[in-house]
Amino acid sequence: MLDKVFTNNQVTIAGEVVSEFVFSHEVYGEHFFLIDIAVCRLSNSFDIIPVMVSERLIDVKADYRGCILQASGQFRSYNRHEENKNRLVLSVFAREVSLLDNDSEEQNPNYIFLDGFVCKRPIYRKTPLGREIADVLLAVNRPYGKSDYIPCICWGRNARYADQFEVGSHIQLWGRIQSREYQKKIGEEEYEKRVAYEVSVSKMEFLDDEE
Repeated sequence: MLDKVFTNNQVTIAGEVVSEFVFSHEVYGEHFFLIDIAVCRLSNSFDIIPVMVSERLIDVKADYRGCILQASGQFRSYNRHEENKNRLVLSVFAREVSLLDNDSEEQNPNYIFLDGFVCKRPIYRKTPLGREIADVLLAVNRPYGKSDYIPCICWGRNARYADQFEVGSHIQLWGRIQSREYQKKIGEEEYEKRVAYEVSVSKMEFLDDEE
């Protein structure tokens, strides 16, 4: 059972370290830290993705900025209470990390596979230029009755396909993690810059559990 749960959420990313380690939390004496890495896109822009790393995987007192770090694990979420409501916070939970050669010509990976259940009615829309988009919130099971809630964005024919899904639909998808900056209104004329994380879907399949 645990093996199945561990394989329904698989991530591998690599990119340049752009922050120092920041303490996140402690579980049974094990300390976890967050570090940001910049993962290149094909368009030569990049996504800044937070990675949760245990002190048991790497020397968290060292400064790795400028190094290329590869992390494999799961894309996880938790609710952080702020401003009288919960905010969904996402990061890559690393099970393995390694430092790569900066001179490597191989494209840094950004790969994710998810197997989960649609937990909100997908939102289908078109941009002013007519491009089709659908937002899907996927619940992915974790051990011990927990789940991660992962925002996913679909384009084109995938968006039209996702628009058919109902709450509870069992789907698998493949894609990449991306970051997106937005302005959050916190006062009458005051805005705060924030970063959202989501999965950009390249392929998806509906699983008919009744078969």
